[in-house]
Amino acid sequence: MNDKHTNRLIHATSPYLLQHAHNPVDWFEWGAEALDKAKAENKPI
Repeated sequence: MNDKHTNRLIHATSPYLLQHAHNPVDWFEWGAEALDKAKAENKPI
C-alpha cells in the first residue's frame, strides 16, 4: 500500500470503507464532517 494516498476512511470501522482508505480519492464517511464541508462549499449531496 502507498500511504501517500491515505484518506479519512483510515479511521472507519466498516471493513468495506477500510478497504478504500488508500484510494487516491478524498473520501468522507457519511456524517457531520461531510455535510459541513458540502454546505461550506455550496455543493449538493
